[in-house]
Amino acid sequence: MNKDILELDGVIGGGQVLRTALSLSMITGTPFRIINIRARRSRPGLLRQHLTAVLAAAEISGAEVEGAELHATSLVFRPGPIRGGEYRFAIGSAGSCTLVLQTVLPALLQAAELSRVQISGGTHNPAAPPFDFLDQAWLPLLRRMGGRVELQLHRHGFVPAGGGALEAFIQPSSLTPLHLSERGAVIEKRADVLLAGIPGHVGERELARVGKRLQWPDADLRCTWLNQEHGPGNILMLTVACEQLTEQFCAFGQNGVRAEAVADRAIEPLRQWLTSGAAVAEHLADQLLLPMALAGSGSFTTTHLSEHLQSNIQVIEAFCPVAVHCTPAGKVLRVEVVSRA
Repeated sequence: MNKDILELDGVIGGGQVLRTALSLSMITGTPFRIINIRARRSRPGLLRQHLTAVLAAAEISGAEVEGAELHATSLVFRPGPIRGGEYRFAIGSAGSCTLVLQTVLPALLQAAELSRVQISGGTHNPAAPPFDFLDQAWLPLLRRMGGRVELQLHRHGFVPAGGGALEAFIQPSSLTPLHLSERGAVIEKRADVLLAGIPGHVGERELARVGKRLQWPDADLRCTWLNQEHGPGNILMLTVACEQLTEQFCAFGQNGVRAEAVADRAIEPLRQWLTSGAAVAEHLADQLLLPMALAGSGSFTTTHLSEHLQSNIQVIEAFCPVAVHCTPAGKVLRVEVVSRA
């Protein structure tokens, strides 16, 4: 294992730069130092969810850490051996449980024993993939690559209250390459609204907007009322299952934003994805890179080169013996991970 410390500048992206670095540091055994953590964000440095990810990674790998404190803008992380087992991590805010999970999950796939991870905080956070996206869009593709993972949602947690909880069961797994050049024909579509402590007419208006703009029948529009104590919270999720994969587009209700405008925030990227012909949309593209790097190769087509995708490529290429090539191909971007070994 390479013990030379890797130098990273967090100014190239947000919290994802740190999370990817933590994952790959644990897996490769490479220590790293990162400066300017989330420097371009409105609140720079480590917030609670980022700090929880650091502490979780440290616990799983027995790492030595310098700078693990709230609002820190630099950090040194020196990992030890990855250990599976039972873990509980509490964010202590509505910070994203799913992002903490995605930080530690790749490393725990490499552990010698089964792991059970419980995380409390926000499960449906506007700045992160909601639990449903992981469970329905990302995880099925990880399983196709050989990842043996099960997820359970125990309680919804919205911003600002938090209080949600999820659980993951992770078995030791070796990932194999995956290639997604096209999504295939649409076989199912649906719109789901979750409401917790929010008037029912809000969800009805969101679904009406979806039905009108996408021409989806009423049978594909569903509203679920959660216990008021889980809220306040409102999310609209548009899910499209295709022959090769499932994509999901989400939008969160906000004070002062009309229900119709909330619906449009999910409808527009969905329509752009459908008309592009790309296999995966922006967020799923970004989250497929790391598993493909661990598999040694993989490819997909997506809509465009996002800032997150670009910064993730830089971190992955710094840690792993792979190169990531992005090539325009008509209306889509072809992203290919190839081995440099």
